[in-house]
Amino acid sequence: HKVLPEENTEVWALEEGNTIDRKEVVLRVKARYVPLGLYETAICGMLASSTGWATAAAEIVDSAGGPPEKGGIPVVSFGARHVHPNVAAIADYAAVTGGCVSCSTNLGANLAEVSATGTMPHALVLIFGDTVRAMQSFDKHMPFEVARTALVDTFKDEAEESLLVARALRDRLRGIRLDTAAERGGVTPELVHEIRARLDMEGFHHVNIWVSGGLTPERIARFRELESPADIHEVDGRPIAKRGRIPGITPNPRLNRVL
Repeated sequence: HKVLPEENTEVWALEEGNTIDRKEVVLRVKARYVPLGLYETAICGMLASSTGWATAAAEIVDSAGGPPEKGGIPVVSFGARHVHPNVAAIADYAAVTGGCVSCSTNLGANLAEVSATGTMPHALVLIFGDTVRAMQSFDKHMPFEVARTALVDTFKDEAEESLLVARALRDRLRGIRLDTAAERGGVTPELVHEIRARLDMEGFHHVNIWVSGGLTPERIARFRELESPADIHEVDGRPIAKRGRIPGITPNPRLNRVL
């Protein structure tokens, strides 16, 4: 619209978000070359980079079970720290086009017409010196419409910090985020299962668990497919287990009583 002449011009294109085949034509322009030529390289770069980001996002979303409306796990783009700020919003927009439900930059969210999603950083917890105090301050000063999602891997055991924050914020806590450092093994499916169980045991069923850090389609598929180990028991009818194990009996309707 801005660079091509109004007369003798035709532009044909696929809709954004369509899947494409190798060598498939996605944009066809019929016009005088002179007004188009100045922008040819830029247009190719826009198509190539945005398609790459959208494709990577689509692969992640597929590994998470597809879009949420089809039963998949919601995926949010947190990639702003991995690209130049001049293109971060475009990368986020492309990620949403590829199937992410939201992204972490305000400009990217505006372009994609979604609400931005994020959490407090490790820096906030480190400055406060305590996860609960940091989250209480976040809760006090941030607008109500900002979801209260606590980062729980900074100082203490992740399950312990999750419960401490949940007890402090109660119904105001929307979720917790796990971003365990690779030096400590990263976030594992077993850790997620343990924290989910411990939150549920204390009635915090409404608290969502977000996983971040080094996620690939293969790792996400493993999270979906792998069940946690079962070194689980009770003492006098009270669920209890060592750290890293989920308290309580693991149900299995296929078991038959033999004694």
